[in-house]
Amino acid sequence: MPFANPQSAAEPPLQPLIDDLDPAAALPGGEVELSGVNLGPVNSALPSALPSALLSVQTSALPSVQTSVRPSVQPSVRPSVLPSVLVDGLPAQVLMSRPSRLVFRVPDEAMTGLVEVRNSVGESNAVPLRVAHRLSDGLHSVTNPAVSRSGMIYATISGPRGKQTPVSVVRISPDGRGTPLVTDILNATGLAFNPGGDLFVTSRAEGNVYRVDAAGESTVYAEGMGVATGLAFDAEGNLFVGDRSGTIFKINPERQIFVYATLEPSVAAYHLAVGAEGTLYVTGPTLSSNDAIWAIDTHGDARAWYRGLGRPQGLALDREGNVFLAACLQGRRGLVRVTPQGDATLVVAGASLVGLAFSPLGTTILATGDAVYDVDLGVEGLNLF
Repeated sequence: MPFANPQSAAEPPLQPLIDDLDPAAALPGGEVELSGVNLGPVNSALPSALPSALLSVQTSALPSVQTSVRPSVQPSVRPSVLPSVLVDGLPAQVLMSRPSRLVFRVPDEAMTGLVEVRNSVGESNAVPLRVAHRLSDGLHSVTNPAVSRSGMIYATISGPRGKQTPVSVVRISPDGRGTPLVTDILNATGLAFNPGGDLFVTSRAEGNVYRVDAAGESTVYAEGMGVATGLAFDAEGNLFVGDRSGTIFKINPERQIFVYATLEPSVAAYHLAVGAEGTLYVTGPTLSSNDAIWAIDTHGDARAWYRGLGRPQGLALDREGNVFLAACLQGRRGLVRVTPQGDATLVVAGASLVGLAFSPLGTTILATGDAVYDVDLGVEGLNLF
């Protein structure tokens, strides 16, 4: 977002000036780019201030002749100095600095606040940066978290394949208080709520889908789902399950199982989300840096809806039909928004995102491999039921 230039147009800029900040939100540790003026290193190479007066030297051989000698003048060279960046008053690591561009890493302890650039001449204007707030850590999420109608957040402690963890699913309150919910699902992976408000969980090790009640008791809902990873419900209560080896299953409310579509296998997981018209959106990272978001229509026909992402993972839709997903876009990692017209933008910087969910409380819940965060992006998620 561009910012007003506080310096007079009649005066050349002498101090740093921030024109734009991209993106306007970040996780702690995310990389944010500034554009503006005088953001590069300050070159401090200046000539020495030694006097230029002549030094008179009398020679013994010619006492009546005066010889003038000019001392040599050596430049006093000091190295160029990088500007410093403050985020919410905390020093940030500068990763790249040029006159019109600067990239910095958000400090781990930073909170939402102002960004400033300082050099030996002065300090810049201050611009706002939203920094995601950590709610809980010690997790192991593989795909999207899930959020209930009351705003409670559910995340997994998935663990290495084939190894049982003491807790499978954790319930986290909006203020960050976490409590164990499920303890007996091996490699809990995908999470989703059905129209009735029941929580469903996949086990990628067993290929099962479990239904979980309010007390945390789990029962098998479907078996034989291969390497079951992501899952999503549509408005009619049909459940879609992604087998990362190449199959999308559809389970209707009568628990009949169909092969809905086949896609290229994923090296990690399938991630699923359903749009307002019933279109199923799927990502599954491969070894390519040109991966796609797949759109599968209600007849099971799949097409590449958007291509050009690196390692796309968890995704969700807002009310306008924009797809938000954890991915790498043009070498920058974080939360990417893709419009229905196919325009992609990085909206949150963060290197380790695996998924997201929109909370009914108005915030966006972000999951990394080991933690859950919330941030206010001003986005309202799509609510199918």
